[in-house]
Amino acid sequence: MQATADMTKKECLWSSWKGQAIDLLYWRNVKQSGAVFSSVLLLLFSLTQFSVVSVGAYLALAALSASISFRIYKSVLQAVQKTDEGHPFKAYLEMEIALSQDQISKYADKILLYSNTCMKELRRLFLVQDLVDSLKFAVLMWLLTYVGALFNGLTLLILAVVSMFTLPVVYEKHQAQIDQYVGLIRTQVNSVVGKIQAKIPGAKRKEE
Repeated sequence: MQATADMTKKECLWSSWKGQAIDLLYWRNVKQSGAVFSSVLLLLFSLTQFSVVSVGAYLALAALSASISFRIYKSVLQAVQKTDEGHPFKAYLEMEIALSQDQISKYADKILLYSNTCMKELRRLFLVQDLVDSLKFAVLMWLLTYVGALFNGLTLLILAVVSMFTLPVVYEKHQAQIDQYVGLIRTQVNSVVGKIQAKIPGAKRKEE
């Protein structure tokens, strides 16, 4: 019963986190989404100007300055008002933040599963188990060489963050039109792939 209750609690917690992430990306709360979006962008832009060590050190100093100032302020306030409220961060200090053995095993199993799946897929692509899929992968890698020549990793990460906070909202407002265009593009791509399969020996998929 205890294991079932713990599992239900974890599932509820995961659903809560998932719901909060969706609310952030869809700007359900404009102030909260704006704060997260601007903070992440500020961090990424800082990394383009300074090293990771410098940015991490400055962030740590800023957080320490804020917490130390607040602690001193509350201590002075308690001394003046002659109250005994205790440590201002007591609730957070007593909060349990350690991962359980079950959680670590669960995350390790997921990482192992994704790693094995990725290795099997790469082996399938590089050893040309399916010619069409390997050709698609080759085209993707070729396109990435141009992307890499135009953008570095941080720039791509900034673009990814901007896309995460803009594309869901755009899709939500213009879903019908976007689905229509995506359907047309998919039809054209499938048509081209079909022609390639018909012309290249051995490229046609085996019927299941």
